[in-house]
Amino acid sequence: MTRALLIAMLLTLSAACAGPAAAERLVVSLSNHRVLVTSSFVGEDLVLFGTIEPDEGRPQPRRDYDLVVTVVGPRETMRTRRKERVLGIWVNVDAREFVRVPAYLAILSDRPVNEIANPEILRRLQVGLDNFLLPQRIGPDIADTVRDDPFRAAFVRLQQQYGLYRQSGSAVTFLTPTVFRVGVPLPANVLTGNYAVDVKLFSGGEMIARTDTALEVIKAGFEQYVAEAARDHGFFYGLVTSLMALVIGWFASVVFRRD
Repeated sequence: MTRALLIAMLLTLSAACAGPAAAERLVVSLSNHRVLVTSSFVGEDLVLFGTIEPDEGRPQPRRDYDLVVTVVGPRETMRTRRKERVLGIWVNVDAREFVRVPAYLAILSDRPVNEIANPEILRRLQVGLDNFLLPQRIGPDIADTVRDDPFRAAFVRLQQQYGLYRQSGSAVTFLTPTVFRVGVPLPANVLTGNYAVDVKLFSGGEMIARTDTALEVIKAGFEQYVAEAARDHGFFYGLVTSLMALVIGWFASVVFRRD
């Protein structure tokens, strides 16, 4: 065995025994992982706290961190319609179906996302409302479209008006160079279900760490009882509601009867 071959084998063995290179790590926690929706629910503001564990292998810790938090709610299929005025009447002239898109979508960062990384990286990581995939049914095909597509733009605008889609470049606050907080607003019309929270850490225009957590929005109290009754005992639920409607109608006819 030659000396060069022996050295190569020793280097290969050392590389195999060495552990992975140290890097930054994200540790996050939500103020509330379960949101209860009752009859008095008017929305809720959650807070995501987190810290950046620095790369132990770097002689000097980095200070140019950027953070992007993406909150994605339950997915559902929705339809957007385009109206036109025909003979003085507004009518639907065209429609587009959005297939399994988030019912809630929030892009929260410490500064505008287009300042954090180049457009190619933002598109690949789906960072920002313009880069998030919103597949549409176009004829027999299902595909995403360009951000300037009129149906896509109208759909995002309507969701923003309802408070269900949002993008904020000032929602992340760094309390120290490695400790941060993020406000996550949930509107009153938020859909129940599971919500995924994806946290991406950037430095120098590149993503260097990523982690995730989740939260759940559920109905509680009388609303939950009614929802469970309708789902689990549909026949009796329909029977009871029909009887209630008959009783209320009879009572109203008695109270407001004219002799």
